[in-house]
Amino acid sequence: MTKAEMVAKLAEVVNIQKKQAEKVLTELAGMIKASLVKGERIALTGLGSFSTTARKARTARNPRTGAALKVPARKAVKFSPAGPVKKEVNAPAGAKKAAAKAKPAAKKAPAKGAKKK
Repeated sequence: MTKAEMVAKLAEVVNIQKKQAEKVLTELAGMIKASLVKGERIALTGLGSFSTTARKARTARNPRTGAALKVPARKAVKFSPAGPVKKEVNAPAGAKKAAAKAKPAAKKAPAKGAKKK
């Protein structure tokens, strides 16, 4: 999904003008970027969290020439999806529809030796 598609969808869902939706999306992205630059963690409940992680300096090889290259230490942005997002993304196709149509589980029979009321 592109930024333009997100703006259009946001404007439609929230019932605001596209210019307003674009401003909201741009400001949100700017706030997330500024927080990451400061080294802060951003948690969006139900979606996941953004954080930064340190990468050590290392020696790599150019696959074409085999020459050694020094890769400097750097920070990388990391996204960790929330549990529900992971489940939905990894669910087999059609599982969401099947789960919605599924009947409630039948009651289990009482354990042996349990007293009946």
